[in-house]
Amino acid sequence: MLNRRHLRIKALQNIFAWHMADKKDIKGDLKTLMQSIDSVYEMYIWMLSLMVEVTEFTANDAAERANKFIKTAEDINPNMKLLHNKFSVLLQQNPEYVSAIKKYKVDWGFDPEIRKTVYNSLKASKEYAEYLADPNESLESSKDIIKYIFRKIILKNQAIIQVFEEKFINWQVDHEVMKGMVAKTLKNFTSEDPFKNKLTEISADWVEDSKFVQDLFVHTLQNDAKYQEMIADRTKNWESERIALMDTILMKMAICELLNFPSIPVKVTINEYLELSKDYSTPKSNSFINGILDKILGDLKKNNTIKKIGRGLIED
Repeated sequence: MLNRRHLRIKALQNIFAWHMADKKDIKGDLKTLMQSIDSVYEMYIWMLSLMVEVTEFTANDAAERANKFIKTAEDINPNMKLLHNKFSVLLQQNPEYVSAIKKYKVDWGFDPEIRKTVYNSLKASKEYAEYLADPNESLESSKDIIKYIFRKIILKNQAIIQVFEEKFINWQVDHEVMKGMVAKTLKNFTSEDPFKNKLTEISADWVEDSKFVQDLFVHTLQNDAKYQEMIADRTKNWESERIALMDTILMKMAICELLNFPSIPVKVTINEYLELSKDYSTPKSNSFINGILDKILGDLKKNNTIKKIGRGLIED
């Protein structure tokens, strides 16, 4: 699921896009931000659906075998265990999953070869042979083969990865979150009552997290000129053209958090944006941003501008 760092990254990406765009539309761009977050959940649903499709391809494979001119004993009496995989069956009966499939209009019919490719790779593996040889079908064993399909076949197949990359433009950033959501789902499905199992939430507390990321995005952009002036006052010895746009955005977001989020400790805010600078800006950005934010933080403390709720949220 998405944590606060993931949400900061989403806000960062969309604030950067706002700065690069000719037309500035905070309301419209906020909608785009929320859609980019929702696309992570959609990616997760598509991945769950692909695993279900693979289990269902057992029936297609059996039909193809039945039509062979020369049949083996296995062709005549194929093992259909995967078709009745407990996890897959429970997932398909889960109301949240059914609703999400309808919402996102999930249908792998646009590329029917995908599930066949995965199934054929599975069929050739010793893990699948061992699964079929086990006469027992517990929920745990059914999840084990699904984990194998997901981790060792789907995520290792570049053709399948390319399909996801084409469908989800932020695959490179979001797929790790999706992997965690799938893993959590497999862990959480413990009941054989489909109504008692839950899909993974987009975040631990979406009501609170949704407000956080929207407020961060909107307040940063609404106060863009104000925060730019605060940064300019502390970078007078620097030519503005030499300061990377990404560095400026990271500092503006940090200032926004310092001023508008009373429950987030100052140290947490500073550390988060320093960490983001390591991944999204230049090698020298970390120390530069740290120095400028330290000076700005001193100004804010001197003016008693930072208001935090609770003890210890402002470092002396």
